[in-house]
Amino acid sequence: MQTSTGCAPSSPAASVVALIDIEKEQRRRARSARVVEFRGAALRAQEITDHEWMLAGPAETGKTFAALWRLARLCAETPRAKAAIIRKVRADMGGTVLETWERVIGMHGGWSSVGGAHPEWYEHSNGARVYVGGMDRPGKVLSGERDWLFVNQAEELDLEDWETLSTRCTGRGAVTTMPMLFGDCNPGPPSHWILKRAALNVLHSRHEDNPTLYTDAGELTPQGTRSMAVLDSLSGVRRERLRFGRWVAAEGVVYEAWDRGTHYVEPFEIPSEWRRIRVVDFGYTNPFTCQWWAIDPDGRLILYRQTYRTRTIVEDHAAEITALSAGERIEATIADHDAEDRATLERHGVSTVGAHKAITPGIEAVQARLRRAGDGRPRLLVFRGSLVARDEALAAVHRPTCLEEEIECYAYPKGADGKPVKEDPIKLDDHGCDAARYAVAYVDGLGPNPAGAFLEFLRGQTGAA
Repeated sequence: MQTSTGCAPSSPAASVVALIDIEKEQRRRARSARVVEFRGAALRAQEITDHEWMLAGPAETGKTFAALWRLARLCAETPRAKAAIIRKVRADMGGTVLETWERVIGMHGGWSSVGGAHPEWYEHSNGARVYVGGMDRPGKVLSGERDWLFVNQAEELDLEDWETLSTRCTGRGAVTTMPMLFGDCNPGPPSHWILKRAALNVLHSRHEDNPTLYTDAGELTPQGTRSMAVLDSLSGVRRERLRFGRWVAAEGVVYEAWDRGTHYVEPFEIPSEWRRIRVVDFGYTNPFTCQWWAIDPDGRLILYRQTYRTRTIVEDHAAEITALSAGERIEATIADHDAEDRATLERHGVSTVGAHKAITPGIEAVQARLRRAGDGRPRLLVFRGSLVARDEALAAVHRPTCLEEEIECYAYPKGADGKPVKEDPIKLDDHGCDAARYAVAYVDGLGPNPAGAFLEFLRGQTGAA
């Protein structure tokens, strides 16, 4: 358990002074806890007792802070209670929900953490405990009955995930008499299960309810001016959802068949004999992405690893790519056509072949793979949690941080009549989609000589001339 440490008091008088200082700090934290202001849905979240409830609304309305404040207060009032903070993928929690949670419990006081830089749980001085986990790595989170379960970014979960959590929060083995499963979410498509679940009480939050953005008089604060400028700069479906809080589908979406419930799969150990390729799309201000794809014996493409990062030089990407690929037999690294960046990768031991970049044939090939084949499964899958590390700078301005976040908003532009023009998609937040298209074009034999690198690979494995 992590606690504060310091020099031991040298005398009884020093001990008394130290105790007085501790009491002062505790009173300061208590005063801070009392002056937090909530409005609208965030205020209702402090008193609601429904078994299932959700704070839903656009980005930066204070949903996560309000929900975590309620969780901290419930735990402080209930000795020996057991709760959990959950997200779809455990790796996405560090710079997001856990940062907010640590700010909340710092204001309350009385908490410590276990697990170092990646906490396994937090414990209150009254014995209450809050576990941390993702649905990809549930561990202790779902190992027993919980008094309360909080889900961050609940729109990422599918209905089966939510129902699984509901079975761990029935009150059967709880300390509290008021068990709750609750969460926060940004809007998604209008078909999302959150809007259809009758047992779920959805509280709709607004930017005006966040006192860090708007004053009581309805005027923007300095932080509000900055935040709303970022949200106003968004486009397409991300603007509709994150700026205005609308549950809408992307108009003119390129990959209509994409569905996380179908194309997301749990990771498994990839057999060493399967073909593997890497695909690179260059960027610096825009994201640089590298994707690792495996090809199973039926020709199915499986994305098992990806990086997606801004503000990093190619030399550093090359070192990371080499380290992540250690022990793997990579058939080819397909790359965008930037000659200088390809030369840099080459100097650092990552040889590349040029991607086939024809847009329409590549999109059609990806679309075909996303549809279910004769065995009922699509021919393109993505490992859940395949992202190596999230770019928090991108997340802070509400831009995609991986392929699967891109693909849901990748759309065609609108014509004068307001209908999608199905030619070239909008060139925005498309780096992961471009890389996926290059991968499919390579494996499906598009381009003038797509098999060349594969033949070279086989020669290297067999020793043939």
